[in-house]
Amino acid sequence: MSRPLPLRAEVGRQLGRRRTRLILGFLLVLPLLLVGAFSLGGDDEPGGAPSFVDLAQTGAPNLVVFTLFASTGFLLVVVVALFWGDAVPAEASWGSLRYLLTAPVPRSRLLSVKLLVAALSTAVALVLLPAWTMLVGLVAYGTEPYRGLAGETIAWVDLWPRLGVAVAYLFVNLLFVGALAFFVGTVTDAPLGAVGTAVVVTIVSSILDTIDALGDLRDALPTHFQFAWADVLAADVDASAMATGATWSVGWAVLLLGASYVVFARKDVLT
Repeated sequence: MSRPLPLRAEVGRQLGRRRTRLILGFLLVLPLLLVGAFSLGGDDEPGGAPSFVDLAQTGAPNLVVFTLFASTGFLLVVVVALFWGDAVPAEASWGSLRYLLTAPVPRSRLLSVKLLVAALSTAVALVLLPAWTMLVGLVAYGTEPYRGLAGETIAWVDLWPRLGVAVAYLFVNLLFVGALAFFVGTVTDAPLGAVGTAVVVTIVSSILDTIDALGDLRDALPTHFQFAWADVLAADVDASAMATGATWSVGWAVLLLGASYVVFARKDVLT
């Protein structure tokens, strides 16, 4: 006997949704837009210390790093919030959630499958963006090695594992956003409410992170270590910030996802 709500069926539904195609399509267009924007700009050398923006045109790896840097604070937050926050309330808005639970599909399995597909979708998006940007950068800017902010270079053979760690850290760091959107999605039947709550909370966290008076309390903010992935590109890699950021993010995610199961198990969706 086949298990209710098979993972393969849910993946197929995810791929068939217009929202998913739009998100992936925009991620493919983004590096093309950046290259086009850079081509319209001037060629003057920047003064003072360079930034990721200044170095974006020096080679494909630098374009990848700039794209990740530019996307971390907001774009990737929205993408993750959409994948996770829309998972459960979309079923309710379509009227299919009640049918799934009377099929019957155990509530815990429904949440687990939705959660796994949201995580897989996030992983695909986080791999697709730098991979496609790298291809675009190779065509637009050539095969120069990565050049750091201090002028150091990283050979291609050493760059790949570092980018892999950076992407993996981004996934872990964004777990808070996804878990919050997922939790709100079990409370409300409005997909926009779940997505919007996660985005707004992340923005508020970023604002609070600018207040130095909070001191070490800022470590608990989900956005305090959101750019710590850039540490893997330094000449002397210090992973302490990434370790702390990952710990807090996983802690928040476990708390919120646990609450999601508790709330959804008690939620009346059959009347």
